[in-house]
Amino acid sequence: MEHSAHQGHEHPAQHAHHEQQHGHHPDHTQHTGHSEQHTQHTGHAHQHHGGSSWRTAAQATLHCLTGCAIGEVLGQVIGVGFGLHNGATVVLSIALAFVFGYALTMRGVLKAGLPFREALKVALAADTVSIIVMELIDNGVMVAVPGAMDAGLGQLLFWLSLAGSLVLAFLVTVPVNRWLIGRGRGHAVVHAYH
Repeated sequence: MEHSAHQGHEHPAQHAHHEQQHGHHPDHTQHTGHSEQHTQHTGHAHQHHGGSSWRTAAQATLHCLTGCAIGEVLGQVIGVGFGLHNGATVVLSIALAFVFGYALTMRGVLKAGLPFREALKVALAADTVSIIVMELIDNGVMVAVPGAMDAGLGQLLFWLSLAGSLVLAFLVTVPVNRWLIGRGRGHAVVHAYH
């Protein structure tokens, strides 16, 4: 009899203990759900940031490519048009690509009110590596394609080779610019003046 009473006495305590255990689980589930939501949100933010950085790099490369392309095309047209030696044409193209590449960046920075000397420093920091990579690809392709440098301005080979070299230069330079921007270099220094 005492034994039965003793068992009856323990049962409510055990029941309360089970309730406490079960009462703890919903909070734990909510907390786990919150953690999963946070993880998903963090992952989404990371993906958005990654996409944004690629877009920024592509825009920076396109900006740089515009200036480089003007100089590159002008240099090639002058060199081929005047029958200059291939070496002289390449040097002229590279020089003009740097001039127009820097000039395009400086135009935007000068509009922001920066003095000429400071604007030049920003342009040098923003574009130098990008232009070097582009010019290596541009001129490398033009020299590598048989007959491209010797083709006249009226020949399709010349223009196809030049267009192909610019497209390839863009594709190679985008990841370079992304790497630079991610470290606060390259076109990242221009963003403060936009």
